[in-house]
Amino acid sequence: MQEGSFIWGHLEKQHRAVDKWIDWVWLVVLLVAAVLLFSINLGGLPLRDWDEGTVAHVAREIWNAPAGSLRWLYPTLGGEPYHHKPPLMHILIAWAYSLGGVNEWTTRLPGAILTAFSVPLLYCIGREIFRQRWAAVYSALIYLTTLPVVRHGRLAMLDGAVVSFLIVMMLCVLRSRRDLRYCLGIGLSFGLICLTQGVLGVLLGAIAIVFLFWDTPRLLTSYYLWTAIFIGILPATCWYSLQLMHYGYSFIETGFVNASLNQIGTAVEGDSQPPWYYAIEIFKWTWPWLVFLPQSGRMVWENRNLSWAKLVLVWSCVYLVLISLMGTKFPWYVFPVYPSLALGLGAQLAETENLPLLSSYPRGWVVSFSLLAVMASGSSIYFSWGTMPKTDLQLIFAAAAVTMTLAAILVERGDGQFLKILFWGSYISLLLLMKSNYWVWELWQAYPVKPVAAMIAQANPAVNKIYTSFPYHRPSLDFYSDRTIIPASIGELQYYWHYNGQPYFLLNASAFNNLKLESVKLVGQADGWKLITKDTNRL
Repeated sequence: MQEGSFIWGHLEKQHRAVDKWIDWVWLVVLLVAAVLLFSINLGGLPLRDWDEGTVAHVAREIWNAPAGSLRWLYPTLGGEPYHHKPPLMHILIAWAYSLGGVNEWTTRLPGAILTAFSVPLLYCIGREIFRQRWAAVYSALIYLTTLPVVRHGRLAMLDGAVVSFLIVMMLCVLRSRRDLRYCLGIGLSFGLICLTQGVLGVLLGAIAIVFLFWDTPRLLTSYYLWTAIFIGILPATCWYSLQLMHYGYSFIETGFVNASLNQIGTAVEGDSQPPWYYAIEIFKWTWPWLVFLPQSGRMVWENRNLSWAKLVLVWSCVYLVLISLMGTKFPWYVFPVYPSLALGLGAQLAETENLPLLSSYPRGWVVSFSLLAVMASGSSIYFSWGTMPKTDLQLIFAAAAVTMTLAAILVERGDGQFLKILFWGSYISLLLLMKSNYWVWELWQAYPVKPVAAMIAQANPAVNKIYTSFPYHRPSLDFYSDRTIIPASIGELQYYWHYNGQPYFLLNASAFNNLKLESVKLVGQADGWKLITKDTNRL
């Protein structure tokens, strides 16, 4: 009897060791695949407006600051105090600048690497909540091959880092149910979220609280949990306190009211959208995985008494409802929902592994993959026409078309190999997109900033503020030109010309002709834009 127990115990230890070894192999494979996808051609395109231009500008001013200036603690944008977000990501980018210089690659690298690590971390969450390893594998692969995840994770934004810290926090929440030492991980990761996203990080913390209230309410009464949260948010609290002491009321108005509270209740800068805005965003960009959403949603709801389903429901619904009620809406605000969607979809796909060979799959899957194949084929043909065919886009859509066609054929035959085709094809298609010059498609919405910024930098005007006829502010132009370029109407430009001593204008041909200015001195021109000032010798 004792010998049998010994043999059984020995076999069990061997099984656990093999299990851990397989987990480590998957973690390494997922990390390598993610790093490749998130880093390829990372510096090939200019920084886009708003988030990237602003983050890079703040980071460069931290990097350029003289020693002992505490610019890392009191960041600036264009020489003015920057209260919008705490500077954790800006400091990481400034550190990258100190190693590799100021360029697009070093600007995007910290966020891309942090987001790449979120892929194996999501696998760890899957191993924590699912009995089947394949559910964890599929969840991580779906997350890795979701277009918004890859695109926003590669950009120099705060959201990729925030999602990575969120996944760490939720992993620690799950493990703290059996080991209270992981409560410290909850507090530290929540503190990192607040140091990156500011007070809006509380919305993400609400996910953990609601989940624990539903799944493990005893943990909410734990002294260890609240002590750990207090320790975790202490750095963010100190940062806000120091800003308040240093700047006073202006920080309250700009850092709290404008940057955070207005986003919740009031639309900012014309970004008001209907409450279903994020549902549409998910519908537009989460293919082909949305094919499985109806079955996945039903499966999650039927198993809502289980921890994994509770986590998916709370994570998806609580955050989605909160951001849908906010006044200001941007596409990247929905980023934290994608890990939970991947977990729910991964659980559904794992069920297909248990089906016998040549099983009958839903007809809707065949129809959906066929439609996606037709759309991708049509797009590939469309971009092959014209005098200057776009070969990269033609190849990307061709890869997607082949993937969807093969998936539709295999699903029709009841062959479970269609999942491998979907994962490989989606990964290759995304890799081709990231390798091309089209993955930051917002750059095509306005004129290229780098030639114009190079012209401004070469002219080196004596002022830091330049007025432009372009209708809106472009932070990327500020960054590349190392100037503050301020939009102004025709009437405002005429006023500045007559009543400012030596104004500098950046004008397109139409505005230049409409203004009919006198005593004009051309400082420089590039791509249809002219930099002008007053010619004092002709006054």
